[in-house]
Amino acid sequence: MTRCSSLLTTLIVLLTAATASAHFQTLLPSCDIITPKTGRTIDLDIRFTHPMEMGPVMEMKKPTRFGVIANGRVSDLRQTLISRKLEGATAYSSHFTVKEPADYLFFIDPAPYWEPAEQKMIIHYTKVVVDAYGAEDGWDVPTGQPVEIMPLVRPYGLWTGNLFRGIVTHHGKPVPYAEVEVEYYNQDRKIKIPADPFITQVLKADSNGVFAYAMPKSGWWAFAALLDGDKPLPGPDGKSVAVELGGLIWVRVQDMQ
Repeated sequence: MTRCSSLLTTLIVLLTAATASAHFQTLLPSCDIITPKTGRTIDLDIRFTHPMEMGPVMEMKKPTRFGVIANGRVSDLRQTLISRKLEGATAYSSHFTVKEPADYLFFIDPAPYWEPAEQKMIIHYTKVVVDAYGAEDGWDVPTGQPVEIMPLVRPYGLWTGNLFRGIVTHHGKPVPYAEVEVEYYNQDRKIKIPADPFITQVLKADSNGVFAYAMPKSGWWAFAALLDGDKPLPGPDGKSVAVELGGLIWVRVQDMQ
């Protein structure tokens, strides 16, 4: 191999690593609005992956926290997690039965994930809201996660093309000019990607930590605010490494018929 070929190969590897860095923690319910017709059981899909490309699925250790907030009460759901294998990696699922009208805010604190391509740990604090029986109250309460997107738009009952707005917070305080990544959950793999920049949309919040994005297709969308961690964590070899903290919220939109 010539020196030029070697340099080209190295460049391709580096570029591939950079474009493969848009990891998203999924926390997807079987529906976002419970009505008498839908039944009372919510199935939750929990995996660490690249949603627009629908893979690969990354290995997940058992989350450190998993729960739901409804009617002002916090319930620990960690014992409901069911381990499963997807593409040879560990993922999880859970089932939850709705007992009363409320907005059910599900949240998960995953265990740190070691990303060798970026040489850092990743922790993406994730949440999603399910409305039950028209309660429409509680969708904007904080989970208390270190990094969080506080919705300024009710995150359900949205039409395709609606503008979603949120505030990026760190320990409860707005983060000026925070970077926010957006991806579509390309479940049927029908979306053709013309070039890598179309995989992950990248936004900047304003000076008040507020961002906005209009969702162009029906389905689930993930918004991920990414910040540097407050302190390093031990890597696989025991040495201190940088940490990426993410605050994620999943939002579903629907076409008008």
